[in-house]
Amino acid sequence: MVPGEAFALRDMVVVPEMALTHAALGFGDLPARNVPQDAVLALVPWPVLAARAIVIGSACAAAYAGFRAGTSTFGRAAAMTVAVWNPFVVERLLQGQWSLAAAAWLVPFIALAARGIGPIVGSWVASLTPTGALAALALARTRGQALACALCCAPWVIAGFLATGTGTASPASSTAFAPRAERWVGTLGAMAGLGGIWNAEASPASRGAGFAVFGVVLAIVLAGGWRAVSPRLRVLAVVGFALAVASWLGLVGLVIGWLPGAGLLRDGQKWLILAIPAFVSAAGALRPRVAAVACACALLQVPDAPAAVSQLRPARVELPAIDDRGRDVLFVDRPGLLSRADGVPVVDPATKAFNVVESGELRIDARVVDAPSPRWQAAQARPGDLDYLADLGIGVVVYPDGRVVVTGAPARGPEPVGLALLALWCVAPLASRLKLTKD
Repeated sequence: MVPGEAFALRDMVVVPEMALTHAALGFGDLPARNVPQDAVLALVPWPVLAARAIVIGSACAAAYAGFRAGTSTFGRAAAMTVAVWNPFVVERLLQGQWSLAAAAWLVPFIALAARGIGPIVGSWVASLTPTGALAALALARTRGQALACALCCAPWVIAGFLATGTGTASPASSTAFAPRAERWVGTLGAMAGLGGIWNAEASPASRGAGFAVFGVVLAIVLAGGWRAVSPRLRVLAVVGFALAVASWLGLVGLVIGWLPGAGLLRDGQKWLILAIPAFVSAAGALRPRVAAVACACALLQVPDAPAAVSQLRPARVELPAIDDRGRDVLFVDRPGLLSRADGVPVVDPATKAFNVVESGELRIDARVVDAPSPRWQAAQARPGDLDYLADLGIGVVVYPDGRVVVTGAPARGPEPVGLALLALWCVAPLASRLKLTKD
């Protein structure tokens, strides 16, 4: 086993040497959920450092947006606090969705910063995750910026249509990802303060102790600056809350059953990201004394944020010592979720270093609500039949007792379409800049 320092917390796994796998390009066994995030990290020399820089830089961008939104000293303080210190980003960081948290910090910058290359770069970074890409597209203020956002969506949109991997989202799974009620405020109150993530374990302890009440008070206080918010940001805030409420009411499950790609909607609370720019703008427009109250409420609704996010500190992970040579690897009876030394669950780090045949199965109360991928299911049914596994394209098989067997199946090169889409994402800001110059 080869040890290494990495970021590993629930959905977040960034190892020192990320591989440009089929899944990273959106052409693995599962839907393109980490596209182009994982592929970009595979291209940079120090992915752990890059992820850290993106998170910190995005938080700084949010603070700058809040400063610009303020009309007074206290207004700037309130807007900066609402932009940087809110339950949405804290909970998403604790869930390990670091790129979504970065996007949540970037959306006020995209919406409120001066026009030019800055918002375009912000949109580019936000598009590391599909949700961030769509939020940036909704906030685009110029044709150049809209072009950048559309190009940045291409890697996961096109891969979703062309990839051989089958979507695993089911209507039954939507209830598991619906917004969650918090103490003393219920579900609507939790969402009013930008909280309510589906996973209670990814929520700071203060939220379970009743501090979410301050989020409700904050929402009421921010209503005083609502008139100063641009109509467009108001509409987007309403759309974000409508999607979250639809998820809470179970309406999203009705759509997932027949609309391809609708699995992107099932985590309804994440669409509150569309409301963050309006919240920041409203905070900046408040009268000084009211803004001071808003600033205090923003801090008090999640006072333990620094302690909570300390879980993101780098951890030691171990990757199997496999000479895979780029071949597809099947781990027999290896769970998709492992545990850190402190017991916190984490996605299998091997999926970031090898072309792993992934399951994608989701069980709730011992009931399968998301079926496993067809290739994984077929391989696990006959793990000892090497010829059969070779026909499935699996080149290396790792058994629970540590044996590593080569089937003879050759390595598949990176999907050319995936590489082309990644290249398109990389040059998207340049293309939009040319459009901006022509305009």
